[in-house]
Parts: sequence; C-alpha cells; structure tokens
Amino acid sequence: MGLKPNFHQLDVSDINSINTFCDYLQNKYGGLDVLINNAAIAYKNSATEPFGEQAENTMRVNYFNLLDVCHSLFPLLRPHARVVNVSSSMGHLTKIPDQEIRNQFASSSLTEEKLSELVNQFIRLAKKDEHTKYGWPNSSYSVSKVAVSALTIIQQRAFDQDSREDLVVNSVHPGYVKTDMTSWGGHFTAERGAEAPVYLALLGPNISSPKGSYVWHDKKIVDWVHGPTPEAF
Repeated sequence: MGLKPNFHQLDVSDINSINTFCDYLQNKYGGLDVLINNAAIAYKNSATEPFGEQAENTMRVNYFNLLDVCHSLFPLLRPHARVVNVSSSMGHLTKIPDQEIRNQFASSSLTEEKLSELVNQFIRLAKKDEHTKYGWPNSSYSVSKVAVSALTIIQQRAFDQDSREDLVVNSVHPGYVKTDMTSWGGHFTAERGAEAPVYLALLGPNISSPKGSYVWHDKKIVDWVHGPTPEAF
C-alpha cells in the first residue's frame, strides 16, 4: 500500500521498557495521536498451572500492565487523540455471576484505585480457590477483560475533564480472530478483526459517540451493563 510503518521494541510487563518507549515518542514525535492497547495473554484450557497463578499473571499483563502503559503514554496524547482498549466478548459485565460485584464494576463512582482493588480481590480469592464461591467466574481472562472494559469508562470520564480537547477512548470486542491466542480456531482473519479497532482509532473530530463505549466487532455499541450481547462472531 506504499505505507512505511516504523516499529519500536516494547515490553508492557517492564516499566523501564514502557518509559523508554514513551521517551522515544516524546523525542521523535512530540506527542501521540492514536494508542491501541492490544497486548494480552490467555491460558489454554489445557494449562496445568494452578488457577491462582493463572489469575495473577493474566491480571498483571491484561490489566495492570495496560494501566502502566496508559499512565506513561496518556500525558503524550494530543488534542483529538483516540485510545482503543481491546476487550473481548468475555469482557461484558454479565460474565460476572454475582450481582453485587457487577454493581461495583458498574458504579458511576468507580475509580482506578477501586477497580484495581476489585481485581486484586479476585486474585486473592483465586489463590485460595474460593473465587467461584464468592461470585467470580472461573475465567481469569474474562475478569481481566471486564476490568479493561470498566477502566475504559473511568478513563473517558477523566478525558471529559481534561484540558486537551476531544480525547476519546473506547473498548472493543474485535471478534473471534485466528491467532496464536485462539490456537488458530477463530472465525475472523486478522484483517477482519482489525476493522472495529481501526474504526475507533480513526474516529473524526468532536464526535459525541462512541465515547467511553463498549463496541462490538461490527462497530455497533453494546450496552455493557445490561446487554444483551450479540453473537460473539
């Protein structure tokens, strides 16, 4: 297509790597217009690691490391910047069985700090194999993506109060894509899976919607709290 993308090494689990990348963007470009948070891990169903270990590692990469990237790079966002947090159909709030926990995730007063404590609560219970007893799902990947979806709403509230004009963040379910993560069992090609994230990354200036929304792979906004969720693919 005649495009000439550049790349830069980035390990989202290494704060020094994140900060090095941030410095590179600042020094070379002076700011950032688009950020797509897509880095994540998922344990296979056949994984033999204890569930508590799976939960801790999955939350660390999929939620806490994403948060580290945002904390480092958000100050570089220029007016009209677009942020896309790649979630999942597993990141819908209805994936959490317990209504009280769902209420905490959906609260309009939820902060990053409170959200992180909810995630840590899940990790602590998972390590004791008591997570399902207290209303959590038996999927660390699902909890991590619910957290990412909730974080998106919190981030948009902060953007709405930011002095920089027209900052927008959305979360997106890209569809069931054929990748290593899905053991190539997905239904969509990588190109098809990129359609909704790219759409959100290129939203025009001063749009009113989608904004802090949970968006399906077909670019439609889905009610993250109540659903219903469409077919996953």
